[in-house]
Amino acid sequence: MKFSIRHCFVTTVGIAFLWLFITLKVPREIEDDQNVMTIKGQEVSYSTKKDRPLEDWQNLTFKYMEKIQQRRKTWLTVGISSVPRQDRSSLVYTLVSMFRASSKAERKHLTVLVHLAGSDLTWLRDTVAHISSLFSPQILAGQLLLIHAPSDAYPTVDGIRTDGHHGKFYSKENIDHAFLMSFATKLSDYFLLIEDNVFCAPNFVTHIYLQVTTMKSIPWVLLEFSNMGFLGKLFHSRDLPLLAHFLLLFYKEKPLDRLIPHFRTLLVQENPILCKPFLFYHRISYPTFNDKKNATFLKKNAYGPDNPPGAVFTDMKVSDVHFPWEAYTLDESFFWTYNVSVGNHLTVILNQPANLSRVQVLTGSIVDGEYALAKGHVELGYSPQGMSRHCTSFALLGHLLEGQMDQKIFLINMGYHVSCVRLVVKASQVGGLMIRHIYLWEEAGQS
Repeated sequence: MKFSIRHCFVTTVGIAFLWLFITLKVPREIEDDQNVMTIKGQEVSYSTKKDRPLEDWQNLTFKYMEKIQQRRKTWLTVGISSVPRQDRSSLVYTLVSMFRASSKAERKHLTVLVHLAGSDLTWLRDTVAHISSLFSPQILAGQLLLIHAPSDAYPTVDGIRTDGHHGKFYSKENIDHAFLMSFATKLSDYFLLIEDNVFCAPNFVTHIYLQVTTMKSIPWVLLEFSNMGFLGKLFHSRDLPLLAHFLLLFYKEKPLDRLIPHFRTLLVQENPILCKPFLFYHRISYPTFNDKKNATFLKKNAYGPDNPPGAVFTDMKVSDVHFPWEAYTLDESFFWTYNVSVGNHLTVILNQPANLSRVQVLTGSIVDGEYALAKGHVELGYSPQGMSRHCTSFALLGHLLEGQMDQKIFLINMGYHVSCVRLVVKASQVGGLMIRHIYLWEEAGQS
């Protein structure tokens, strides 16, 4: 049985990869073939001929891949898989951030590979046209490549292309990334996985290069430049075929951010290697309060926090420049304090109990990680009493790692009826402390 499953997936990978073609610098002989989907300017067309022999697809693909492999190999490929979102600017902002955060010298060693993984042809055509108009210098320099795997290349699993259920969503997400990694194998020495809604720290390429250089004598499989999901994960490109195969074998089992640690341990790296400073952060979209349309979008957007109305209290020192409530806003303001002691806290007390699905706490400077909370944890509070609505009981949610925590709440009872979210200091810390954000997500469907 194991052999048959393995054989089935190897065959699937092989056939699917034959359909994985497309950059904005498509070779002329393939652009002229009407049976291959192309991405060029604003034109997107699919084959209408269903009975093309497999050998023809092999010949076309091998011919195309030979051209791609003749391109200059770079040091680092940044891989992004993108699907249609209500926030249509997400991918563009990510690309803008990436190219602005890298110098001209760094870009010579960088390739950005984007898998447009949506099946909506209108979205695909519009996205290609928009990116082509904004990033033509990077495209012409070979620094930006776009690929697309048609939906017919995906395993024929019932409902696999529908995103309504979490399991179906992460199954497709795993396959999207398997295609992305398969294509990236020959492009560079290293592969960095990010998401399509992030912004990058300045000179991230140099930071990664220096970290890799310091690790030369230490064998590693995965370096992590973010502690959020699968964002900012660095691999050797030589491991990508095996990782892609691994994802295609187990795509229905777990989300990508939980499969990657399993892959790391299988290749005998037992513990994660977190590299400071963190270089990549999720970009948060938020509306103006008088924009009802945007407020509705934010409520439905899986990436935007809700931050229900509440008050913020702390027993830390407060200056006359940055105030505690600034840690709970949806803009780039923050709370600044100094010389904190064990037991100090910053607490958000909600006006009404909420059913939370996720809590994110970010401390420290975004550029270099300075002024982060060295040791701390986050608690959820219940049963408020009194005029100030102080909570009478608390439960530990999670510990900060490198000054940050991004925790989804899987235990249903824990996320329900939360009235307080409390950040607690667990070790005295001399010097400045920056609490950038406390973000809260409410359970979908809650008013």
